[in-house]
Formats: sequence, structure tokens, C-alpha cells
Amino acid sequence: MEIHIFEDAPAMGRAAGEHGAKLIRRAIAERGGARIIVATGASQFDTLDTLTQADDIDWAKVDGFHLDEYLGLPMSHPASFRGYLKQRVVDKVPLRSFTYINGEAHDPQAECKRIGKLLNEGPIDVAMVGIGENGHLAFNDPPADFETERPYLVVDLDEACRRQQHGEGWFESLEAVPRQAISMSIRQIMKSKAIICSVPDQRKAEAVERCLYGPVSPEAPASILQNHPSVAVYLDRAAAGH
Repeated sequence: MEIHIFEDAPAMGRAAGEHGAKLIRRAIAERGGARIIVATGASQFDTLDTLTQADDIDWAKVDGFHLDEYLGLPMSHPASFRGYLKQRVVDKVPLRSFTYINGEAHDPQAECKRIGKLLNEGPIDVAMVGIGENGHLAFNDPPADFETERPYLVVDLDEACRRQQHGEGWFESLEAVPRQAISMSIRQIMKSKAIICSVPDQRKAEAVERCLYGPVSPEAPASILQNHPSVAVYLDRAAAGH
């Protein structure tokens, strides 16, 4: 695991985005295309801005996939991850395809199967992820399921996760934060050839310490990254404070 620490979040995000761009270019050069997983949230602002402004990426050879999404939230809601990704990625670069998670699907389990089938049509070259205040990876809150082979799951969001979403300003109240989501599973994330993890802010410092330096445990879901052969973690000074 590589750990890179920067003075502030913009510098961290630029470095993470440049790394992602490098991996995408490499996959296109070697295989004629790239398949990527894109995260959302406040931690990814600078990373995605840099990635979408990168030079010399043939985006028409890139397929993107959605990491997680709330259940029951319309795309028009300010907290919708579909809306976030459309605004910050899909509308900015001419991807060959982007597979959204439909959080409003009538049958969420069927939606998990639909997107999982598309995801598993080929290898994932790079996954862009973050770490939650409770140590979650995607929306796999503790204790996370480290065993399931299903690519996507319907998960319950714990109170710490929901407090984070409210605290970051995505929802007007804690009660407004959905209680369930569809999330890529831990094992599916770990199948990615490379993982870039961007984590800014002092609020994440305790989780960063537990997940990067503590034991690998479902109680600290992102600790599983310690077992991946190609992970680069990008922190700002505040997130690295512990």
C-alpha cells in the first residue's frame, strides 16, 4: 500500500486524479479500453475535477461504473449520486458508456443483478474510492460482509454513516437521510486491478488510522484495502492527523 500525504485537499485531489488518469491511459494502451469505478461524495471533488480535465485520454474507450446509491432518492435530489456523477463526470467527458445504479428501481435486488452482470463483463482497471467516518468502503458499513461474492448488495446504513451525510450538508436533517442503499460489495471492489483511495478532512482521521494501521476487520471495512496488491491512498494533512 502506498500512502501519500499532502498539505491540503486540493493538492491531494490533484495527485489522486493524475494517478487515475495515468492508469486509464495505460489500460487503453495495453488493452484498447479501460473500465473504471467512480466514487462520489465531498472527498472526491478535486480528484474528479482533475481526472475529467486530464489530457490525452480517449474517453470514447472508457466504460464507467457507479459505486453506490441511496434507495428511493430521485436523481433530481441534491444528494443523489446519479446526479453527482452526471454533473461531475458523465456531462464532462464523452465516455463510451456509464452504468448508473437506479436507486428508484421497483425491485432493488433485480437492479443489483442487472448492474452486477454488466460490471462482470470485463475486468476493472481502476476503482476510485474513499473512506467514511465510520470506516466504510462504498456503503459497506461496519460490520461489513467480507465474504459475499455478489457484485452489488442492498445494505442498511448505520447511524454514523447517516450522520456523516447530514453533516456534509447533503440533507436538511438526519431523518431525511435514506436508511438503505445499493452498494458495490467489498469483494467486488477488491477485484479491481488498482485502487485509488482519496480521503480528506480531520473528520476522517480516526477512521484512517484504524483502517490503514489497525487489524483487518469487518468492523473497519476499509481495512481490507491492506490486503490489495495495488492500492494508493491519498490523504490531506488533516486526515493524516492521527
